Amino acid sequence: MSGATAAEDVYATIEESARLLGVDCAREKIWPILTAYGQGLADAGMVLSVATGATPPADLDYTITVPAGGPDPYAVALSEGFVTEQDHPVAHLLEDLGARVPVSEYFIDGGIVSGFSKVYAHFPGTPLTVSQLADIPSIPPSITDNADLFARHHLGNVAMLGVNYQSRTVNLYFAHLPEAFRSAHNIRSLNRELGLPEPQGPSLAFAQRSFRSYVTLGWESPRIEKICYAPAPVRDWDPSALPVPLDPRIEKFVRSTRCTYSDRPFVIAALKWSASGQHLNLGPYIRLSPLLRNLLHEVTGELL
Repeated sequence: MSGATAAEDVYATIEESARLLGVDCAREKIWPILTAYGQGLADAGMVLSVATGATPPADLDYTITVPAGGPDPYAVALSEGFVTEQDHPVAHLLEDLGARVPVSEYFIDGGIVSGFSKVYAHFPGTPLTVSQLADIPSIPPSITDNADLFARHHLGNVAMLGVNYQSRTVNLYFAHLPEAFRSAHNIRSLNRELGLPEPQGPSLAFAQRSFRSYVTLGWESPRIEKICYAPAPVRDWDPSALPVPLDPRIEKFVRSTRCTYSDRPFVIAALKWSASGQHLNLGPYIRLSPLLRNLLHEVTGELL
């Protein structure tokens, strides 16, 4: 499949999913991003996701893998005008990270309404400790400020880092979470230390199944702005097992969005807390990159 054909196919899927959700989809906002990163699109992994809370949903997010051996994804975003050049450490973070760890693949992230938002570097084969991250010159000092908190709550190995150039924030994705992290006491006390509501009932049970957890922080304050708990992706997902009720349009979107590898897509769900409250992000993987296939096989035991 050529890059142009792959881009048309991906756009068609996004457009269909937006229709299911009742979210306006404008080709001129999405197409430039698909074509800018079209070199690896034929073999790219992709997940679509939507946040609960707004009725109807306010946006549809898409996350697409970008080969590590291709053009620098931040440089592409700059050249295409998706982000603006900044005299700030955020502009150097991906380059500094890549000099210290072999990145397996990148991801770009955007919303069909909100536009381009983030670049992620994924390095699951060589996770970094908090202290190793803290040695990167352009990393936010808030990582060092929170090192003791991470240690107390069993957050040790980071396998992915996301950079939001508009908000100048970083997401740290902690992997290989020990059982001690998933204890009810630990999760409640972690949220409490962050000044966020303690998970209760179904939300607590959901958080205790976490496969990965991420935090959002920045350069201007030591405060952790958001925490997310994400169990491993599942097939044959059960809406009744989720800690929040779903708008019928979201359930239809997850069930009806077409994927390229099976008629039973893997579905990812992530529960997030921030100053704005609790919400769930939910969506199907519609394409699988080779690395995503391997990771899902390790998690689920399924051959894909």
